[in-house]
Amino acid sequence: MRHLFISDLHLQVERPDITRAFLHCLQQRASQVDALYILGDFFEVWLGDDDPNPLAREVASALAAVAAKGVKIYLMHGNRDFLLGKRFCQEARCALLTDPTVITLNGEPVLLMHGDSLCIDDLGYMRLRRLLRNPLSLFILRNLSLNTRHKIGRKLRSESSEQTRYKASDITDVNPDKVVEVMREHKVRTLIHGHTHRPAVHDMEIDGQAAKRIVLGDWDKNGWALEVDEDGYRLERFAL
Repeated sequence: MRHLFISDLHLQVERPDITRAFLHCLQQRASQVDALYILGDFFEVWLGDDDPNPLAREVASALAAVAAKGVKIYLMHGNRDFLLGKRFCQEARCALLTDPTVITLNGEPVLLMHGDSLCIDDLGYMRLRRLLRNPLSLFILRNLSLNTRHKIGRKLRSESSEQTRYKASDITDVNPDKVVEVMREHKVRTLIHGHTHRPAVHDMEIDGQAAKRIVLGDWDKNGWALEVDEDGYRLERFAL
């Protein structure tokens, strides 16, 4: 079986080049695999399934067309689009994954995450994450007017960009001890995640056994995809 993994596309009206590259990827690559996994931050911002965003409708329609060919599509929340809900998934014919999720690839358990929960050294972000992911906060956000959600979204993105600019790179990366802890907890030797925008394959050792952490890249100057089949794991960069 062939599986394709992508994350951190940050789809937005202001970057039509990324949308075009994604639609091309769907037609040329995703339609040829058995399953497509999108591990968070698919959209730059998601304010709710009730937002009449034409980009969202275009993307949902394209995903549904690939699903109609028999490709299973899975979507995980990121820190930018954690309000993605059932309505979009039904329209796009995809299944929403919890974070983290364990799947089986080539006969071995593999852990999938967006990756932001591993960045525990970024204390300010972790506090904000706990607040925004609280069920009460989610309920309140979903019931605010769309205009109010737009204002909150702009404010959060502006503050995030400003704060990240002044943080040391190790603060915004994953915590190595947390990575090992989570992989032990889920009894896996392979972890796939995005979020950090630092694409790489990291060889590790956990309790005397070989392990690896595969970081998916963000789509900006280039696109990134991880393809997995019986021949192994291939993390690939390509031009947008």
